Amino acid sequence: MFPSRLNNSLHSIDVMDVPIVRNCNFPYSNTAVELIHIHNVGGRQIIGNRIGNFRKGKMVLIGPGLSHFWKFDDIPPKEKSSKYKPKITVLHFKEDFWGNDFLNLPENKAIKSVLLHSRRGIEITGTTRRKIGQSMQLINNSVGTKRIVILLEILTLISCSKEINMLSTLGVFKNFNLTDRRIQLIYSFIRENFKRKIELGEIADVANLCPNYFCRFFKSNTGITYTEMVNDIRVNHACHLLIKNQTNIQMVALESGFNNFASFFKSFKRIIGISPLKYQQLYFD
Repeated sequence: MFPSRLNNSLHSIDVMDVPIVRNCNFPYSNTAVELIHIHNVGGRQIIGNRIGNFRKGKMVLIGPGLSHFWKFDDIPPKEKSSKYKPKITVLHFKEDFWGNDFLNLPENKAIKSVLLHSRRGIEITGTTRRKIGQSMQLINNSVGTKRIVILLEILTLISCSKEINMLSTLGVFKNFNLTDRRIQLIYSFIRENFKRKIELGEIADVANLCPNYFCRFFKSNTGITYTEMVNDIRVNHACHLLIKNQTNIQMVALESGFNNFASFFKSFKRIIGISPLKYQQLYFD
């Protein structure tokens, strides 16, 4: 992640310019929403299961818990001067900093949808990117309630824009029902307990459903099976562990909730597209 100052800040929204040095890289944030604008340097990115190169000008909204990292290109020799300063602007905010009820207001359904989809990573392009870049600087120069107003304007602009692309397919909800409280409870329970085995009867109880009906209910409201959702969340966590400190891959499997390595390897390659070892090598090489 790009280092956040939210825990030590007087503000609920933090905006900062981050200087980039040679060969630096940043893994992901687990708690804050990040709006990242990479001004004038390219490199390699992994966002969930989207792997590839990026060019300068990249802007992405990334929700909490989505594994990602950025590895920046070396500065070309002809551009190494006191005038060339590779820079990234990063905005951090907690998803629930405005309270539990605010996003459930009917008027905020579009913003809530943006934050939900940010857990896949949203790339922002074109005129929308330019306008949001200007607004990020306005937050940095504003105080009080004005900072929150500008953030709401940014999220509203994203919600209305056609110049956006979803990046990762991790945890995709094809038919997600935002208004169903039971789906929200199920998702939260999985997020909190994925490191251990969750019995079908246990998760069905969370939604006050019988086990036989639970699986049909879940797929009809999300577009994926319950098992696919659990494995997506586990693999996403595994991605973080793999680049955190070169953790042993078999330990990563266990700490991510998989009870055997074969199941972990199969799920990881299906979801990410490469093996766990190759994923780790992309970061450290």
